[in-house]
Amino acid sequence: MAKQPTFQAVLFDLDGTLLDTAPDFLTCTNRLLDSRGMPLLTEDNIRKMVTHGSAGIISKTFSLHNSHPDFEPLRQELLSLYMDNLAERTRPFPGIVELLAELAEYQIPWGIVTNKPERYTLALLERLQLTSAPSTIICPDHVTRTKPDPESVLLALRELAVVPEAAVFIGDHLRDIEAGMRAGTATIAAAYGYLDDSEDPGSWGATYTVDDAHQLSPLIFERKPHESHAVSSTR
Repeated sequence: MAKQPTFQAVLFDLDGTLLDTAPDFLTCTNRLLDSRGMPLLTEDNIRKMVTHGSAGIISKTFSLHNSHPDFEPLRQELLSLYMDNLAERTRPFPGIVELLAELAEYQIPWGIVTNKPERYTLALLERLQLTSAPSTIICPDHVTRTKPDPESVLLALRELAVVPEAAVFIGDHLRDIEAGMRAGTATIAAAYGYLDDSEDPGSWGATYTVDDAHQLSPLIFERKPHESHAVSSTR
C-alpha cells in the first residue's frame, strides 16, 4: 500500500531513541564496580543513568561530585572500557530497522543529532553497520552549543537542505524536545527510552509521544483513516 510521507526529513537522538546502548554501558560499569569490590548494577539501574552520559553514571554509581579527585579518572576508565565494548550488545530498538528501511524506500533523508562525542558515535555506527546510513551525523564536536540549544538540530537540517517546518526530531529526553521546538521542527518524545523516575515525557510539550518505536512509522507516513496507532498527541 502506498504511503504519503508526513515529513521531508527525520532526525533521531542516538542513545535511548535510535539505539539501545544500555546493555553495553551495564557491562562496562559493572566491570568498573567489580574491580573495586562494589555491588553490581541491574539493567534497570543503568537505563535510568545512560541519558546523563558517562559523568552521570560515575556520579550516581560512586556518589561523587565532578570536583572530586577520583571522578575524572573513574570516568576515563569507564570510557576506555566502553570504547572496547560499545557494540557487543547494542542494537536498534525494535521497530527502528523497519522504519529506516521505509525511509530509504521513500527517499526520506534521516540523521542523528546526539550529545555523544563523535569518537564513540562513529565507532559505534561503524561496528553496527545499519542497513540504511544516516545522511548527517551531528555530535558535540560539531557545534558550540549542545542540546537543548537548537544549534545542532539546525546544522543537521542545513546539511539535509530541509527547512525546520518540514522535519521531525525524535528524542527520549526533555533536552531533545526543547532543541527541536526551538529549532522549529515537529517533535516526538520517545517514552520507550532512558527515563529516570522523575521524568514525565507527557509534560515535555512534544508534538507526539510514543511508548514503542513501532509507533513512529504511522506518524512519519500517513495511512488510511481506518489504520489506527496508539500514540498520544498534543495537537
